[in-house]
Amino acid sequence: MDLKIPYLLRSKNICYFEGTNFYIGNRKEFPFKKNFALCKNTDEIAQAIKSMVTQGGGPLQVALTSLIYVANLMDKGIVEYDFEIYSKNMQTIINSRPTNTTMKRTINTLLKKIEAEIDSLNTEQFLHYVKEVVAEKEDELNNIYNNMGLWGASLINDGDTILTTCFAEHTLILSLYYAMREGKKIKVLSNETRPYFQGSRLTAPSLKEMGIPVEIICDSMGSYFMRQGEVNHYMIASDLVCMDGTVVNKIGSLPNAIAANYYGIPCTAFSMSPDVTKNDKSMIDMELRDGNELLNVFNHPISEEGITALYPSFDVIDANLVTNIVTNKGIFSPVQIGDNF
Repeated sequence: MDLKIPYLLRSKNICYFEGTNFYIGNRKEFPFKKNFALCKNTDEIAQAIKSMVTQGGGPLQVALTSLIYVANLMDKGIVEYDFEIYSKNMQTIINSRPTNTTMKRTINTLLKKIEAEIDSLNTEQFLHYVKEVVAEKEDELNNIYNNMGLWGASLINDGDTILTTCFAEHTLILSLYYAMREGKKIKVLSNETRPYFQGSRLTAPSLKEMGIPVEIICDSMGSYFMRQGEVNHYMIASDLVCMDGTVVNKIGSLPNAIAANYYGIPCTAFSMSPDVTKNDKSMIDMELRDGNELLNVFNHPISEEGITALYPSFDVIDANLVTNIVTNKGIFSPVQIGDNF
């Protein structure tokens, strides 16, 4: 099999910019439309992330590209050439998703590196330098994705049916691809993932594009298939992993983790970057979204006017429910995370 990254994961389909216009691949309309949301400044980029135009690993790529975008605006004289202004523009973007801290921690690390050089460079040199910094980070991330895919594949057995929730992006897709390359016959059950249907709109089409067998199920069906003996492994991404092995992922992940634990099925979470600043769940900034987002499906109301809804975005999965955490450093049990990060 030749590896061909699916449409959604190609960097040019996640985001790009031309002049002052910044374009973000609109995952809210995929796969029915392959279009881009237009943003004209960093405030609009942040708002696009908040409104779920891109999700999962998408915001990180948007933020990395934004480092170049703002540097380019400085080179053109549209934005004043000043590090505080540069950093303020980036903080607007990276504060848009408070629970998933990977984007914020990654960009802040790069900002420290950039700050050390800005005074010695003119705007053109600065733009060139930022491009180099971003390219280096993107190469590093690609290596991490590849390694995590190989490690994830090692946890998959021939004949496995894997249940997943939401869209685990590179980590799960590469794990499944490498497992198939080894000759393992596998299948995926993908939760639809309310309210944005990432499982049915993002995961399933991407797996189909990769030639990986996939079937969509409702969010409440995971335990049914586990009880039937038709699920061998529960594999998910994570928006955050604490040092005590607590995993945070899309709402709906916790019931499946509990069911997997009950039926003796391994639960594996992928975390590119466990957060060393979060000791446990008490330190998590949990994102609550507008309940009105639950009341419409593709612009069609699903209840009577005047009825309200609640929408916590994420589930907190206790460490004792998790079997493996696949990281940028390898595979660990939850209790090993603190000692290795």
